[in-house]
Amino acid sequence: MRAVYSCDPNATRGRIVAEEESAHRSPFQRDRDRIIHSSAFRRLKHKTQVFVEHEGDYFRTRLTHSLEVAQVARTMARSLGLDEDLTETVALAHDLGHPPFGHTGEDALQALMAPYGGYDHNAQALRIVTHLERHYAEFDGLNLTWETLEGIAKHNGPVAEPLPWALKASCAGIDLELSTHASAEAQVAALADDIAYNHHDLHDGLRAELFSTDELAELPILRDCFAAVDGLYPGLNYYRRRHEALRRFFGVLVEDVLHNARAVLAEIEPQSPMDIRLAGRPIIRFSSGLFQDLQVIRKFLFTRMYRAPSVVVMRKEVTRVIEELFPFFLEHPEELPKQWRKDVEDVAGDGTALARIVSDYISGMTDRFALQIHHRLIGGTDVGTVNGPNSLNFGA
Repeated sequence: MRAVYSCDPNATRGRIVAEEESAHRSPFQRDRDRIIHSSAFRRLKHKTQVFVEHEGDYFRTRLTHSLEVAQVARTMARSLGLDEDLTETVALAHDLGHPPFGHTGEDALQALMAPYGGYDHNAQALRIVTHLERHYAEFDGLNLTWETLEGIAKHNGPVAEPLPWALKASCAGIDLELSTHASAEAQVAALADDIAYNHHDLHDGLRAELFSTDELAELPILRDCFAAVDGLYPGLNYYRRRHEALRRFFGVLVEDVLHNARAVLAEIEPQSPMDIRLAGRPIIRFSSGLFQDLQVIRKFLFTRMYRAPSVVVMRKEVTRVIEELFPFFLEHPEELPKQWRKDVEDVAGDGTALARIVSDYISGMTDRFALQIHHRLIGGTDVGTVNGPNSLNFGA
């Protein structure tokens, strides 16, 4: 049953370019389908989540991470009476703006783009769906509904001035009310992101042998999960044991968010989606106690996974790839693909505009394409020869 504070697809604020809606799909379902069929979504298959894509077939990529986020987001949305399709749409779109090599790549692009307005993956995701996807005859981008654009822009909370340039450009002509919180659906997608990466980073770290099962069993929350498994299945095979414990850990996070959300909703009694946006605080979040426990786990991951010695080596290597590609294309824009050279011609003489075109091009690269194009145009060390599993992320 749909809650009164959920977003109603029949009452959407519409699209930038008016379209005749589908007879078989709601506006939010149509948004979801456009995201899934976009080029940017397909490229997530070969973009870093934690490990560079060539390091193993079993590690999460940015695509499989997005699918896991969407799965848990739908589950929570259904439990809270929210629109599942809008929630799933925001979940699937939330990482479209990530460049190659995860947050390491983002750090490198942010530094390179500092003189030109900076780089932010959330703002870039909005730029992709409003401008860079160019497949339709009547508009650039995907022409998504206002509610989906709002969710992409604000799923992590209100956006304060000064706005990232990509966000400001994407919002030109449409007021996404950036000073307010997002819909409950978008907030669920944001928490689903936290739940997914806290769970799968532990799983991938174990597979990469960056830490042991026994070390995990000493951490908050996980301690109880392992104890529950040991009580039910004494002597269980180590692989099944850790899987069962992490499965329970996943469930603890979901149940905590749902329990806490119901308590807040009962307290403020929202009667419309706007009541959620104007509540002055997030409605969907972890309880304070569990959040503190998660901070201990995140600190463990940062020390043992994101800053492992092999990680530092790989971070330097892939940072160099981005740092050398960016000035190369600034100096040799003729090496850009044909469709990008047309954009360069349109902004002739504008250094900032050229830098933003180059940033758009590099940020859209997959890990493997960035390595290949760097090797072809510049040469140097083959990143794939660096030994050992190498984390390049700082969370989600």
